[in-house]
Amino acid sequence: MKALLLSEYKHLEIAEVPEPVPGPGEVLIRVAACGICGSDVLGYDDSSGRRILPIVMGHEAAGTIAALGAGVTGFSRGDRVTFDSTIFCGSCNNCRRGDVNLCDHRQVLGVSCGEYRRAGAFAEFVSVPSRILYRLSETLSFPEAAMLEAVAVALHGVSLAQTGSDGKALVIGAGMIGLLTLQALRAVGCESVFVADVDGTRLKLAQSLGAAAVLVSNENLTERVLQLTEGVGADVVIEAVGRNETVNASIDCVRKGGTVVLVGNIAPEVTLPLQKVVTRQIRLQGSCASAGEYPRAIELLASGAIQVKHLISAIAPLEDGPGWFERLYAQEPNLMKVILAPENAA
Repeated sequence: MKALLLSEYKHLEIAEVPEPVPGPGEVLIRVAACGICGSDVLGYDDSSGRRILPIVMGHEAAGTIAALGAGVTGFSRGDRVTFDSTIFCGSCNNCRRGDVNLCDHRQVLGVSCGEYRRAGAFAEFVSVPSRILYRLSETLSFPEAAMLEAVAVALHGVSLAQTGSDGKALVIGAGMIGLLTLQALRAVGCESVFVADVDGTRLKLAQSLGAAAVLVSNENLTERVLQLTEGVGADVVIEAVGRNETVNASIDCVRKGGTVVLVGNIAPEVTLPLQKVVTRQIRLQGSCASAGEYPRAIELLASGAIQVKHLISAIAPLEDGPGWFERLYAQEPNLMKVILAPENAA
């Protein structure tokens, strides 16, 4: 089959690789659409350390079932499906608690980190366990369905924020996850959602998606948040960047006793203002992937409560993948989500 292979760092090529064979409990998916994630772009030059060569990346995908492995029930060939990016064992203590994102034997599609190697979905076919599959309605296009992984990540972060309808929330970072988090917060009833970013175009998009206020991330950000919250600070701040300066800004902008949810994950380490966190009794909450939010994500996309069409910058053939990776790696302005479609499926 054809696959987009990272054979050298900063070099992707269309290569012929063996078609996967579904093992017991697995299904073979004919990939219709797969989104390029920011983590894939980081893997492109080995910034993440989680893409050991050679590797077929890609974990935000949807398609149709092409074949069933032994023992698979409840699905049939031709079913339209999406699937979790996290492959969990289902039997460890964390899985039994429902924290499948924290599985002791967790693997991620399209990742090779030394501990495991799992081929991803930038290919004509991918094989995944049936336990991570979710059916799609005919009304949801495959490119939209490829956004469900990111929507589930946003919903998981919001679930950990524990905000109410009367709370004031700040999202720092108006990239893909930040804009989906904005919509997820509104979907759970939080009406006062502010969004901060350095990019004016992304802030305009946040405004069109329902942000109560958009703020430029600079030295005046804390002052502006205090003005919007009667001098108190936001009840919840969801940090969707993952850099030292944005994590610190989150702590400055949250109220005493408030919660900062850390979703962004770029820098491996940050410096925390410990005394601010302790004396203001701020709760720092990490958020990893998703844990059961896919059904709700599908509902919210189907109902229109969360919109993703305007976040898709391009849908392109798999063969055009190397060029799109170059453009994303160069941080071309106004590019959000690029979807690669091995069959140009709609």
